[in-house]
Amino acid sequence: MTTQDTERSGPEGADKLTSSGEDYLEAIYQLGGATSSIRSVDLAAKLDVSKASVNKAINNLKAAGLVEQPYYGDITLTEQGLRYARGVQNRHEILSEFLSDVLGVEASKAQGEACMMEHALSDETLQSWTEFMKTWRAGAAGTP
Repeated sequence: MTTQDTERSGPEGADKLTSSGEDYLEAIYQLGGATSSIRSVDLAAKLDVSKASVNKAINNLKAAGLVEQPYYGDITLTEQGLRYARGVQNRHEILSEFLSDVLGVEASKAQGEACMMEHALSDETLQSWTEFMKTWRAGAAGTP
């Protein structure tokens, strides 16, 4: 099954991005794009990619209505982009917590593997996983 086969879409039924596009949105969000504009050079450094790669990805995200960027200006998430980025970040956090806290995977490895996994889950599977984590947290909090 490929990422495109999962029953998942972007926010409000928008088309699902590629895993690369989701990584760019998540990185913009992590760099502070939820509250301010970010520079493409900072995005390139965070993702360890060239500025040309950032420009191409940003053009795709602009076409999808997820970011805004004036000609050679800073990058800003749109409302739809912010919702999508928060969703990707939430997936990442749920998966990373599960891998590290439940399975005992070393934290940096859990982060990297969560990044790979976050793109492949259907919304239905994520909902089940989220419910599991709520139950697990409640049980963990109640134990000495």
